[in-house]
Amino acid sequence: MNICYLLIATLAISALIAMSGTYLARSAANNLHWLDKPSPRKSHAKSIPLLGGIAIYGAFLASLLIFDRPWLLSEGRSLIIGATLIAGVGLYDDLRGMQPLPKLLGQIAAAIALSLSGLMVDISGIYWLDIAITLFWVVGICNAMNLLDNMDGVSAGVAAIACLFFGAIGLQQGQIGVAIVTAALSGATLGFLRFNWHPATIFMGDAGSLLLGFILAALGLIVGFPTNIEHSAWLMPIFILAVPIFDTTLVTISRLRRGLRVTDGGRDHTSHRLVKLGLSIRKTAATIYLAALLCGAGCLLAALLPNAWIKYAIGAIITLSAILGLFLLEMLDLSNTGQTIRRVGTAHHRQAVGWASPTTDKL
Repeated sequence: MNICYLLIATLAISALIAMSGTYLARSAANNLHWLDKPSPRKSHAKSIPLLGGIAIYGAFLASLLIFDRPWLLSEGRSLIIGATLIAGVGLYDDLRGMQPLPKLLGQIAAAIALSLSGLMVDISGIYWLDIAITLFWVVGICNAMNLLDNMDGVSAGVAAIACLFFGAIGLQQGQIGVAIVTAALSGATLGFLRFNWHPATIFMGDAGSLLLGFILAALGLIVGFPTNIEHSAWLMPIFILAVPIFDTTLVTISRLRRGLRVTDGGRDHTSHRLVKLGLSIRKTAATIYLAALLCGAGCLLAALLPNAWIKYAIGAIITLSAILGLFLLEMLDLSNTGQTIRRVGTAHHRQAVGWASPTTDKL
């Protein structure tokens, strides 16, 4: 079969399976009352079914079994083992709740599954240091996609866009197995997005967001970038995943500055701040998609163009744009994010760190 037809078929079948699975998962979640209930820290005003992540997982695995079983049962075994583990951790958290430490340990275990199979970074040349960097990368992207899943359609759309660029580079490098993986994941997220686009009727939950983060992090390790950028190849997956990395950096800096724990959820993400600027939820999602497309396109240009100065210029533009965005978005009013300042201090201090009224600790 022609590779283009193969990729289109993989994407289409994965999307159809995901749509069917999401419909069934939504019905099951409603019947079993597995719902994400509204709270001051969340954007939705009514209870929304969970379990969308299981539909994404099922569509992704089923499409790979149909179209690339040999790769899946050989090179892809560690990927599926880790993906199954991370989806299981996320599902347990969705249904029963987990403390941050056990959840983190589950992510580390999934990352170790990749490392033990030989899938790891090779930056320092020191084996144990490279393993540590690999674990940091995988766990970091898992949590970045988890944090990005805070508004209808955002996380699924960004994941599909990242797959587009990982797949394009993998295909250009002759990595057909990687291209099929990206087509399968992209189809699964797009099929789910049919139900998650605003107004969403189902959420992917941690089972979905952690799964997407894990597979995207693994793709960043698997994809063979062109040899003409070998000395800076480690930057390329960072550029493709710049949007979730940016959002995580923004909320981490902002929460620490305001005396909050990083794990204190709330309406202080990039998406929430864009809504504060006057954008609708759909326009906010589209704006974030555009940023992901631009970063991915910059990575693709850097990967394919031979001139080193072009690569440095693209990297500088993305980095400076991120710094400017951090500065501007952090200047917005954060007095109504559903968070509570935990640090004890004077009223003047509480007002300074959160732009909050001196008479309240609510952010």
